Amino acid sequence: MGLGEVILPALALMLIMEGMLPFLAPSAWRDAFTRMTQLRDGQIRFMGLFSMLGGVLLLLISR
Repeated sequence: MGLGEVILPALALMLIMEGMLPFLAPSAWRDAFTRMTQLRDGQIRFMGLFSMLGGVLLLLISR
């Protein structure tokens, strides 16, 4: 299985997951987005790091 055969489905799944909250609960998504814009850069970076580490952990578990 080539890299392209993995990246495209992974990107598609990410877009589906990202689109679920705005589709199902737009007001909750808007409130969450508004709160995120008020966070400091360090807090946003920590959330990004936590998200990446969670993804790596899920990849390791799924193997």
